Amino acid sequence: MDFAAFADRADALEAEEADLATVGLAAAALADADDDLAVVARFLQGKVFPGWDTRKLAVGPSLCHEAIARAAGTNVTADDVEDRLAETGEIGAVAASYDFGGQTGLAAFGSDAGGGPDDGGSGGDLTVREVFEAFERVAAAEGDGSEDTRRDTLFGLFNRASPAEAKYLARLVLGEMRIGVGGGTVRDAIAEAFLGANVTTPVEERDEDDDTEELVAAVEGALQVTNDYGRVAELARDEGVSGLRDVSLAVGRPVRAMLAQAGGVTDALEEWDAVAVETKYDGARVQLHYDGEETSVYSRNMEDVTDALPELVEHADEHLAAPAIVDGEAVAVDEDGEPLPFQEILRRFRRKYEVDRLREEVTVELRAFDCLHADGEDLLDAPLTERYARLSDVLAVGVSELLVTEDPERIETVEAKSLAAGHEGIMLKNPDSTYSPGKRGRNWLKRKPDVETLDLVVTGAEWGEGRRANLLGTFLLSARDGDGFETIGKVATGITDEELVELTDRLEPHVVRERGTDVEIRPAIVFEVGYEEIQRSPTYSSGYALRFPRFVEVREDKDPDDADSLERVERLADAQ
Repeated sequence: MDFAAFADRADALEAEEADLATVGLAAAALADADDDLAVVARFLQGKVFPGWDTRKLAVGPSLCHEAIARAAGTNVTADDVEDRLAETGEIGAVAASYDFGGQTGLAAFGSDAGGGPDDGGSGGDLTVREVFEAFERVAAAEGDGSEDTRRDTLFGLFNRASPAEAKYLARLVLGEMRIGVGGGTVRDAIAEAFLGANVTTPVEERDEDDDTEELVAAVEGALQVTNDYGRVAELARDEGVSGLRDVSLAVGRPVRAMLAQAGGVTDALEEWDAVAVETKYDGARVQLHYDGEETSVYSRNMEDVTDALPELVEHADEHLAAPAIVDGEAVAVDEDGEPLPFQEILRRFRRKYEVDRLREEVTVELRAFDCLHADGEDLLDAPLTERYARLSDVLAVGVSELLVTEDPERIETVEAKSLAAGHEGIMLKNPDSTYSPGKRGRNWLKRKPDVETLDLVVTGAEWGEGRRANLLGTFLLSARDGDGFETIGKVATGITDEELVELTDRLEPHVVRERGTDVEIRPAIVFEVGYEEIQRSPTYSSGYALRFPRFVEVREDKDPDDADSLERVERLADAQ
């Protein structure tokens, strides 16, 4: 598919406001994608690689601005690009405002996006495949000169792009597609385009024997297993429903973690015949994949953290009796085996250097509580109690205790024991529930008796004053709302000078623009924030404000998509 054709489809989707019509447009784009189907299925959502793929473009706004400026001409600088961004507020519009293709000869030397210096920027010659392959090169760049490689490759793309193409190149590079197409839309579009589903027909107008819901469920099931919209689209097109239902988990390919909602014992006992109770650890979620010889460890966000957590690899290698995919928590413990605060485990996550030294300082242990695959058999559709039994069969050491009971007093005893041991509280689970990757439903409830916190996205900041003038000191927080974010307050307390230095270093690459001391930040970093109360307020776009917010920590294990939603904020406010 020509990238210009993809850009046309994206324009039409961005202009469409009706949900069903959006599904229809996305289905048409998928149907016309041919050999580029897998890439188009991801590009429509603003994603470059499958969800399980640990590769990242690692391109911040500054580097993208430099590539755009270079392609726009010798008289254009990155500062000029940032000034236009301040005016328009959207990087796609900025990229589309330039007349690319003027860089030839020595000015174009070093381009690594295919074609040559005479390609020009009139557009029409770029293909979806070329764009994807250039992105692969960007993601693969490492070591000395990697930033130059990324910049040169992006310049090569922009230098060949028409304004319409540049608009979506820039958005893809920065993960800001925002054309109203999310995972649910692509799921429905796959069913519509390749399975004959009638998703775009209102439910009340469908025939009695219409099987649309069943077809969409088949796509959803395959997505849960593969975590790959591109592969599922190809399976639906080439093999139909049978192909989707035959797909299975693969050891070494992580899936999204099943999530919990806040809830209480009364809720659980009213909804289920019995309750499965286990300790809620103050650790970081991990997924272990053991193929019988080697172990890989993935974070809640499906990042490969194998090298950072060698203890878990050694544990799996020693104690797993068969190939398996295990869900659990990595918990930091002291020399007596007592749990340490969550901050300690975060010292170990995503560390590439000094792992051995940090291992001496912070010991990490596994607390496994679920099993998704054991000895060649997928267990997603098995009830919790069966998955737990299989977990106990394949893992000899490190399995969290599970109690199934109808007695609230026994639940209270487990909770008291958990808290006395220094853990967060307890988890309450439906014993008959299946494992639903990426879903936050009522089958898992988390009960924490301590002060409530929210995981919120940093979308802005303010430069400090005096000796803190070179540090970001006040942080604007937002709750997730659909594909966007709504502001809910600012936090400046609970942060040490040392932490301010670290936070400034972390956030500066994500700065979109500055106005005086105010800074707008691309959603990338999640803060856990404590608060005394949620109040209704017209000050922030969410309609709420946090009373006495305080910084707790950076949630290294969470992406903006995992942050707390505005819906949860509303529920918490109503519960007050």
